[in-house]
Amino acid sequence: MDPYFAPNSVPDIYLLRCEEMGALEEGRFDPEVSDNTVGEGAGGPAMGTMENAVRVLLMGLGEDSEREGLRKTPIRVAKAFREGTRGYRQKVEDIVQGAFFPEAGLDNGIGQAGGAGGLVVVRDINLFSYCESCLLPFSIKCHVGYVPSAQRVVGLSKLSRVADVYARRLQEPQRLADEICQALQNSIRPAGVSVALQCWHIQFPEVLKCNLNLSRHPSRSSMQGWVHTSVCSSTGVFEQKKSSFSDDFHTLLQFSGANFDLSNAGYSIHSWCPSRSLDVTESNGHMVRNNLLNGRIFSMSVVSYTSMVAAVASIILSLGEDPSRKELVGTPYRYVHWLMNFSRSNIDINQNGFLLNAINSHKSSNGYIHRENEINSELNLPFCAQCEHHLLPFHGVVHIGYFHDEEKKDIDRSSLQAIVHFYGCKLQVQERLTRQIAEAVYSVLGRGVMVVVEANHICMVSRGIEKVGSSTATIAVMGQFSTDITAKALFLEAISKVTAAVGP
Repeated sequence: MDPYFAPNSVPDIYLLRCEEMGALEEGRFDPEVSDNTVGEGAGGPAMGTMENAVRVLLMGLGEDSEREGLRKTPIRVAKAFREGTRGYRQKVEDIVQGAFFPEAGLDNGIGQAGGAGGLVVVRDINLFSYCESCLLPFSIKCHVGYVPSAQRVVGLSKLSRVADVYARRLQEPQRLADEICQALQNSIRPAGVSVALQCWHIQFPEVLKCNLNLSRHPSRSSMQGWVHTSVCSSTGVFEQKKSSFSDDFHTLLQFSGANFDLSNAGYSIHSWCPSRSLDVTESNGHMVRNNLLNGRIFSMSVVSYTSMVAAVASIILSLGEDPSRKELVGTPYRYVHWLMNFSRSNIDINQNGFLLNAINSHKSSNGYIHRENEINSELNLPFCAQCEHHLLPFHGVVHIGYFHDEEKKDIDRSSLQAIVHFYGCKLQVQERLTRQIAEAVYSVLGRGVMVVVEANHICMVSRGIEKVGSSTATIAVMGQFSTDITAKALFLEAISKVTAAVGP
């Protein structure tokens, strides 16, 4: 039996009973779960199944779903998944119907004359979609071009709405581009359609941790270090070799700063989602989970790895998808692998002497330290954490300022980065993360600490207000920084100078 399995902790309805280790790959599921359907309303069986599945996942992370901060997480996550996959419940015909307008122009045929046949391009449509390989949202900038025919044009807003229908499903970039393109071709019957997508996918924490020191001045950009790909799909006149429509389309995209490298048109999905490079399958899932849990102490029973994987499969099923579809077979394992990077630990960072060792094992400056009037500044320490309210990542940089004490050696950057990583790799909120980092550093240095965290929250993009490009900044001050206004101003100025030097 799995050593983490608590026999009475997970009701049978949550579990997809696997008779053997390969059961999920073979698509055998508990009928009690597979009966749930989408479209029953906000309180229907599908929502209930997803909420229960999220509780299982929280238990698997060693968390108490009834604690303050997590009590409403199951319903928040279920709502986010349901809203983020609403495209399964929408029809393109309902969107474009009644949105055609007569524009005869000067020529009744296909040509370059006004609304009769001139190229129409809608650029920079901000979308998001859930990656079918790992269930994490990925960011999309969509560009749609079409050549009208039959002396009519379609309302411009309908192009973005049709694109959103297919983005709000479990997707991968090329199929998304193909589905948008074909849907527009079939619904508005133009002379041709071209769809170009720029997509960004967050890295997994293992990759981020390995790349922490690759850049001497990490950018604060919301998608720095993310996996990026560009894909295109075309129909009709855009596919004709002697036609200039395709060239015109991409030239108009360049006007808005979008450059497409069409040499990767045959890219593989395996090079897109970062989780595809990880060996995450049921055969090694228990080993991966045990490694991630190594050294962590839990205050409550933890459900089995198999139960967590089954819970994710039930979420996929509740969304209206088929978990046995070949592209989705490994998805539950990869999503659990992502979550386990943020499992709860009761170990205090001070208990193992880490901070004391950090302060006593001073290393030479690596170029990040800025010292002015006894203030040391370590800037742009990258991090990735998991929002405990929505189980979605937020990421960015941490700036730490502290007063230099001649009687103590400086704490080196790698130790500060380790502190940031320690508090980031768990279910978090940005305000608490900022405070915990400040308290940890202050417990060693004791004189004065100021921490500024700048982060981009994926939950701000993929749910609710859907604000692309927004960021959140939080500050925590302790000791001398609490009363020294000049010191705070100097530290903030140091952040501003580095930002101006290396760019946003």
